[in-house]
Amino acid sequence: MADAAVIIPHYNDSARLLRCLQALLPVPPGIEVVVVDNASTEPLDAVRARFPDLRIVIEPAKGAALARNRGVAETTAPRLFFLDSDCVPDPDWLATALQVAGQADLVGGAIRVFDETPPPRTGAQAFETVFAFDNRSYIERKGFSVTANLLTRRDVFADVGGFLSGLSEDLDWCHRAKARGHTLVYADTLRAAHPSRGDWTALKRKWRRLTEESFGVHGKGAGARLTWALRALAMPLSIAAHLPRILRHDRLTQGERLAATGVLIRLRLLRTSWMLRQATTGKAALPPG
Repeated sequence: MADAAVIIPHYNDSARLLRCLQALLPVPPGIEVVVVDNASTEPLDAVRARFPDLRIVIEPAKGAALARNRGVAETTAPRLFFLDSDCVPDPDWLATALQVAGQADLVGGAIRVFDETPPPRTGAQAFETVFAFDNRSYIERKGFSVTANLLTRRDVFADVGGFLSGLSEDLDWCHRAKARGHTLVYADTLRAAHPSRGDWTALKRKWRRLTEESFGVHGKGAGARLTWALRALAMPLSIAAHLPRILRHDRLTQGERLAATGVLIRLRLLRTSWMLRQATTGKAALPPG
């Protein structure tokens, strides 16, 4: 039996999946890597050819949460390492995971944002450079780790139950785990990189999904909807609160800071309208577009 199972959900992103798997090499003995594909419409021939011994499981029900649950069900290792197919783990990621996995019941690692296109950054890329994947803050201030770089144990997973689809599954799952007394820590040495969203359309799609999922976690009762509306009205005020982070960021040029500021304003105002719509209707789903 393997000591640890690396579970990687995937859907129609084989080029990035290949990059992720390549970064994991060499896989030491006792580690099983399992890709759970959400019935992709694009072929996985290149992945199978490059990694003929790779175990690929098909989960026809859509959603990364269900894919991760399937990966857990299809493996028996006592340790569970979750990684996303578009992430690039550091060369020592597996060795580090084995070293830090015992620090707590849940261990979340660092995620660095990188650009897949040459400079200058778009406004969306500049915004993500500043604000995306601050996993230390998520863990230490909000009590959850993103599942793109998360370690746990099978007995913990069995106690907490599976990930739930249709909401912020990482936040929900970690909060359920903590409610059952399980510990969560941040491990800065466990590092992976995630590509930034390249344009406004991709960034808007991300935040639309996150807004829908967050409303699902928040609750739909009258009191919860009122709180959600108040949070929506506070969104424009957060522009001034977060603008200094852009202006002080040492990885951005002056032009990129200006572009990121425009995206910050545009996105916060859009989220205000989305959240007020949810609070009014009681429905998480937002209109397309």
